[in-house]
Amino acid sequence: MSLKNLLLRTFAFIAIGTGVLFAPATQAQASKGQYVTIEPAQPSDTTGKTEVLEFFAYTCSHCNAIEPMVEAWAATLPKNVVLKQVPVAFNASMSDLQKLYYSLESLGRLDLHKEVFKAIHTENKRIYDAKAITDWVVGKGVDRKAFEDVFNSFGVQSKVARANELAKAYNIEGTPSIAVGGKYVTSPSMTNSYEGTITEAQKLVDMVNAK
Repeated sequence: MSLKNLLLRTFAFIAIGTGVLFAPATQAQASKGQYVTIEPAQPSDTTGKTEVLEFFAYTCSHCNAIEPMVEAWAATLPKNVVLKQVPVAFNASMSDLQKLYYSLESLGRLDLHKEVFKAIHTENKRIYDAKAITDWVVGKGVDRKAFEDVFNSFGVQSKVARANELAKAYNIEGTPSIAVGGKYVTSPSMTNSYEGTITEAQKLVDMVNAK
C-alpha cells in the first residue's frame, strides 16, 4: 500500500471513530457536486411529508457548531416538510447518548437538547454513560425515576434501533449529515462549510418538492 493510500485510510478511520464531518473518499467521488444520491431511495417514516433527517452525535464538535443553523433553518421549512434529528453511534460507547436524545424527546424536554451540546463542548462535562447522563438531567430539574423509566424503556430502545437502521441505510459514516426526501445526503465535507450545507439542503428540499 502506498504512503498516500495509507494516510487516506488512517484519516478515514479517525473520522469515523470520532464522528466528525468527513465522509469517505468513495462517497465523495460518487457525489453529484455537493450531495450524494441514495440507492435505493428510502421510504419516509412520516406519511405525506418530505422527510429531512439530521444525523448527529452529541460528541461531535461539528454537530455542535451547525446545530443553531439547523434549528434556524428548520423554522423556515414549509408545512409539507418535517425535520427529524437522528442520533448516531459509531461505537457501543455512544449508545447511551442516543438514548438520552430519545428520552428527552419522550419526556417533552427537547429544550435540553442544546444544553447537552453546551455541557459537553463548553462546560467539558463527561456525560457519556447512563449514570453521568441521569445525574446531569436530574440537575436540570427532571424527575430521576421518570427519566430512568423512559431511558430504559422498550420504546427508547426501539427508537435507537431505528436510528441505527437509518444510519446504515443512508451510509452515514460521518456527522453532521443531512438527508432529504429519502434520496439525497449532503454534509460539510461535500459543501466545505456549515452554511453551505444548509444552503444545499434547502436546494434539495426544493428539488424534491418540485417533483
